[in-house]
Amino acid sequence: MFISEAFAQAAPAAGADSMFGGGLGSMLPLVLMFVVLYFVMIRPQMKRQKEAKAMIDALAKGDEVVTSGGMLGKISKMGESFISLEIAGGVEIQVQRSAVIQVMPKGTVK
Repeated sequence: MFISEAFAQAAPAAGADSMFGGGLGSMLPLVLMFVVLYFVMIRPQMKRQKEAKAMIDALAKGDEVVTSGGMLGKISKMGESFISLEIAGGVEIQVQRSAVIQVMPKGTVK
């Protein structure tokens, strides 16, 4: 009297609705997002890291550089992981090689 009769509906056959049924159809947007992320963010970042490493490896005595702290100086001594920068007449500081962010043209430091 209070309960109506329930009838089961026939479920469609698995994979009959489209070519990308179920698993592949739901994975496609994730794969496309990863491909776009790779080409927009990951690949350019790897390229910048490679260029920065090549610049740090190519440092030589007498180069004029800018550090990440903004110090401008001329390389006076080179070590394995540290360099000495002459920032003024007779004033030298030691910084890590990785702190160098830019090599300036000759004649920038006076």
